[in-house]
Amino acid sequence: MTAQFMLSKKRLTDQAVDLSSIAPVIAVVKNDAYNHGLKDAFESFYAGGIRSFATTSLKEAVRLRSFNQEIMILLLDPSTDFETLKKYSITLTIPSLSFYHKHKEDLKGLTLQLVFKNKLNRLGFNGSSEMKAVLEESSLTINGLWTHFAFAYDGDSDRYTHEVNAWKHVLQELKDYLPSLPYIHAQNSASFYRDGLMPGHTHIRVGALLYGTRPIDQPHAHIHSRQAVRVDASVVEVTRVKAGDSAGYSAAFKATKDTCLAICSIGYGNGLLKERAHFPVAINGNLYPIRVLMMSHLLVEVDETVSIGDHVILYDDSLSFESFTRQGIGAFSEQMAAFNRDTFSYQVID
Repeated sequence: MTAQFMLSKKRLTDQAVDLSSIAPVIAVVKNDAYNHGLKDAFESFYAGGIRSFATTSLKEAVRLRSFNQEIMILLLDPSTDFETLKKYSITLTIPSLSFYHKHKEDLKGLTLQLVFKNKLNRLGFNGSSEMKAVLEESSLTINGLWTHFAFAYDGDSDRYTHEVNAWKHVLQELKDYLPSLPYIHAQNSASFYRDGLMPGHTHIRVGALLYGTRPIDQPHAHIHSRQAVRVDASVVEVTRVKAGDSAGYSAAFKATKDTCLAICSIGYGNGLLKERAHFPVAINGNLYPIRVLMMSHLLVEVDETVSIGDHVILYDDSLSFESFTRQGIGAFSEQMAAFNRDTFSYQVID
């Protein structure tokens, strides 16, 4: 009767095959592979031909190495645990010139990549002159350059164009170094969806598309993506509330007529965003409105056809993360990252 989190590994593999046929892929598997499960996602993507992976967590990077000794693993965030990085052959991002100067001796023996800050203003070098100072250091092993496009998901194409041009300028300034670097990557799912693989780039670095959601709402003839996750619950009780009575903490729902409520085995404790309660669930092929979101339960207004034990669908192909993103709930990554998977019954469905 608990909530169920179901994963299609086949869909993950199919998406890896499709994307890899267009461009070499670095699969972003941070946050337990967007909460799909790191091991299951790795196995699926590897089966689909992907051999390069990126995460922000050193712990996840070490787990990835335990799955395979040959893949390239890029740690996107900085770390000073240099012994672990060396032991597990993890490629480290150098986040700034000051980091390089402070840890120059410790970086020897590691494989490294440099990141350009660009308009995201998160981590990174400020420009090509700073990056050149590190690229000229003969004692370091540098295998790549990267940046992140902060505005690729936005409708404001001018801001996106500006950050793309800033990155292109950096690459032009560093053109003499590029032939020796096997990894030049900048494009997240939205950027790749807009432009395909940009000239001079060796890989795309994608998350959302691999996991089955379109990052921007426009058609793309060459990319077909289906979400790999389905989230269900069960009706654990059906209760009737008379007109004028209430249900839920602090009378969250007040009945204006005699109402039938299905009590469903999922709530914000499982990681449902509160905005999800503004949209219906599916029971027996029909849509019903959520009236109350509680920690462990949903109260859903239903009719007499709904019974204890019926399945309650929160997310599937029809009730997709993508569709809710368009309605303002939040990005696919926000919806997925919120799930507390320890509270679910987990199942691989193919």
